[in-house]
Amino acid sequence: MTAPLFQPITLGGLAFPNRIAIAPMCQYSADDGSATDWHLQQWMGYALSGAGMVTLEMTNIERRARISHGCLGLYSDHNEAAARRALDAARGVAAPGTKFGVQRAHAGRKASCQRPWEGGGPLKAGQDPWPVVSASAIAYDEGWQVPHALEEEEILAVIERFAGAARRAERAGFDFIELHGAHGYLIFQFLSPLSNRRTDRWGGSLENRMRFAVEIATAVRKAAPGLMLGARLSVTDWVEGGFDVEAAVEVAKALKAEGGSYICCSSGGNSPPRK
Repeated sequence: MTAPLFQPITLGGLAFPNRIAIAPMCQYSADDGSATDWHLQQWMGYALSGAGMVTLEMTNIERRARISHGCLGLYSDHNEAAARRALDAARGVAAPGTKFGVQRAHAGRKASCQRPWEGGGPLKAGQDPWPVVSASAIAYDEGWQVPHALEEEEILAVIERFAGAARRAERAGFDFIELHGAHGYLIFQFLSPLSNRRTDRWGGSLENRMRFAVEIATAVRKAAPGLMLGARLSVTDWVEGGFDVEAAVEVAKALKAEGGSYICCSSGGNSPPRK
């Protein structure tokens, strides 16, 4: 009898040859958001691994959404063409049935940072920093930028950029999209009461705080109906009064109602003292 790990599974109508998944891992090696030869060999390596589900790294919806200057994006024609080149090469060597997805994201107040091997902190004046945004004007940590709190029309524009990036992902040839609602990035900044102190329809109650994530899911499904949709979610802040497992269950239910097919559970990333 074949072990369950090696048995096929179908999620959201997408058939996977086994239940081994490669989760997204940032490489900090892109050129203005575009995949390079580094990504070409990395994606081909993933393709040869035998994993049925390959989710490529946090890929940002606009230039200011990147964590660092080296982060991947799908916000330009060049980004799209470079992703298609690397993905085509990976498909050419992939094990039969391998499915490739891309994680769509916005770093929010954790953007404009150095690459890890450069220190990982906020970019300094001579390193070409850019202004950051968030749900509320609360800095991630001491010494970090105080973000601009997104206004209503700006929030709607970000949601539309998620939709536009989804259309690019579909044209590039990906099989599914994972929304990055974890690790203290923008979607999670709206979900967590530690970073969301808004008093409008995007803050306060859990229903309001999850509105941003739910409307992004709705927009992405409408923009790219042919792609299966999932989400990565930090299911707890590990902080009393922060986002917790009970809230995560409700968010998962809401995303499922909008067509989401899986949750990749993680935790933390929104409160620096927490490990």
